[in-house]
Amino acid sequence: MSLKNQLLAEIKDEGTKTKKMLSSVPFDKADWKPHEKSMTLGKLATHIAENLRWAWYILESDFVDFANRPFGASSVTSNEELLTVFNEHYTKAIAALEKAADEDLEKIWIVKSGDTIFMELKKKVAIRGWAMSHSVHHRGQLSVYLRLLDVPVPGMYGQSADEK
Repeated sequence: MSLKNQLLAEIKDEGTKTKKMLSSVPFDKADWKPHEKSMTLGKLATHIAENLRWAWYILESDFVDFANRPFGASSVTSNEELLTVFNEHYTKAIAALEKAADEDLEKIWIVKSGDTIFMELKKKVAIRGWAMSHSVHHRGQLSVYLRLLDVPVPGMYGQSADEK
């Protein structure tokens, strides 16, 4: 299986799990946060919904320059809007990967702010880290938020305690 097809399979699998988790977010509690240093529930959920934009952005660009931010956060106030944002980035990520060649994934992607370069990564590594692992990390946080709010937590890699 080509590298591109491996990444497509992973994004589709993780995308299904992410959508399941995002569907559980109670937006009547969007301003809640477990600690003063934590993101609010709404901000965390929106961040997760937007995370796959890194996959298509990495494939369509050679760098990200945080001195000239390429995009800002969405303003989301409902599950419907949250899932619309997620589906938009998911669809773009799948389309960008489908048209990419394995050679494109070997190209270097740069993270910088103005003239300061923070890292140079192969696009395949950047997609896995910035889009996929990043999303899994925040999904784990979201599952804790849901548990603390006594919202049933959907299973990700098998059943959760709430699904038994």
